[in-house]
Amino acid sequence: MSAFLSDTVNVMNRELRPVWREPMAVVFAMIQPLVFLGLFAPLLPEMADGSALQWFVPGIVAMTALMGASFTGANLMEEMQSGSHERQLVSPLSRPALLVGRALKEVVPMLMQVAIIVAVVTPFSFDLHLAGALAAALVLSVFSVGVGSLSFALALASKGQDWMFWTVQQTLLFPALLTAGVLLPVDGAPRWLEVVSQLNPMTYVVDAVRALFAGTFPADVVGQGVAGAALVAALGLWVGVRAMRRSS
Repeated sequence: MSAFLSDTVNVMNRELRPVWREPMAVVFAMIQPLVFLGLFAPLLPEMADGSALQWFVPGIVAMTALMGASFTGANLMEEMQSGSHERQLVSPLSRPALLVGRALKEVVPMLMQVAIIVAVVTPFSFDLHLAGALAAALVLSVFSVGVGSLSFALALASKGQDWMFWTVQQTLLFPALLTAGVLLPVDGAPRWLEVVSQLNPMTYVVDAVRALFAGTFPADVVGQGVAGAALVAALGLWVGVRAMRRSS
């Protein structure tokens, strides 16, 4: 176990080096979420229980976590093309650690992006509840680990076929966002869409993040969100570790 933990930390540190060397890359990755904020937020009607930003911003934060983590497999595909990944496979590092370390690394840029979004919107009638925001970031961290692991597994399955990675990633990404009610509420949607939304684990993650950012801690909503994030993390790590062990 100690060897696995040591290998995981080493892999995570290695993956974080580009982030520390070029932190502006994290900022540039924020362009799309900030565009969504700039274009969609002014169109939202004011809500009886507060600013529309209180509802919209947590959804954008969750979207940022999903999109950032889902793109990470692209980095692994570049390493497979350069031969770097194969060299790691024949190193003494544990193969599960290669996956877990990479997945944990995704938490750091995600947290940096959440901090940037909150810093941008706070002056614009967004009421920040620090304890709730930190709890929401923790839930999203668990969620990001799972999505990142699934992205790595997809990259391994798409070895030599980049088009397959991008086709599957894009096909799943936006339906997941829309059915989770990230940009628009699904209340009053057709019955089939409500069923799809209820089957989407991200729906419960987004609901929990919204409640936590509002400074409330409803046990049922938060519990379902934590369960949804944990389910995605467990599934992602299981699939990812199996794919990494079979990688060649």
